[in-house]
Amino acid sequence: MRILVTNDDGIYSPGLAALARVATQFGEVKLVAPDVEQSSMSHAITATRPLSYRSSPVNFPGVEAYRVNGTPSDCVALGSHLWATTDLVLSGINLGYNLGNQLWHSGTLAAAKQAVLLGMRGFAFSTTVENGEPDYPIIEKYIFDVLTLLKDETSMRLININLPRNPTGIEWTNQSVRQYDARIIPGMDPKGRKLYWYDFIPLEPAEEGTDRWAVERSLVSVTPLRLDLTDNARLNELRTQILV
Repeated sequence: MRILVTNDDGIYSPGLAALARVATQFGEVKLVAPDVEQSSMSHAITATRPLSYRSSPVNFPGVEAYRVNGTPSDCVALGSHLWATTDLVLSGINLGYNLGNQLWHSGTLAAAKQAVLLGMRGFAFSTTVENGEPDYPIIEKYIFDVLTLLKDETSMRLININLPRNPTGIEWTNQSVRQYDARIIPGMDPKGRKLYWYDFIPLEPAEEGTDRWAVERSLVSVTPLRLDLTDNARLNELRTQILV
């Protein structure tokens, strides 16, 4: 199996190296990741300037690594063009969860979505950075277990995985879609100029069986996703009406 590994935290992220370490146990691996951090870029693509890539001196023997002057989605598009027989794209490990409504703006998940749009499978991995750096040996063990579970389930093309700090198991989940409080937090730089940070917090508790609910209980959340955003229930209702 040929596996392309990418992320949105940048080529030098320790999460990228950790994911690559596990991926090498399942096939031939190449790293193609942004040259700088591209967090919360969602599915942005670069359309107004050319893309380029350079070999990157990532300290990971036996794995080719390249940095791209673009977004996570760009990395998947360019990487799969250069390595035309890519079978699977792994994105992450993102340093910070991608749960619930965060899926809409996640660059990590966008890379996996780009893989599916191009005919490959895409899995996105994220973990928490609350209370310090993740314990990578523990996280890597559960990534290995998840990949073992998913590698032959070819009907599932797009998967979002979130790993708590000290997992106790793995749970199939759905996305938690709850109302959030989006906030603009004002600040000041050292020269007295105004700055603003965008932040948000969920306003409602997590529903049982969702991704947020699982990680709150120290369970690895595995969420099958799809690209089709159609509200099929509403569409079926509308089709029973007569259009003038």
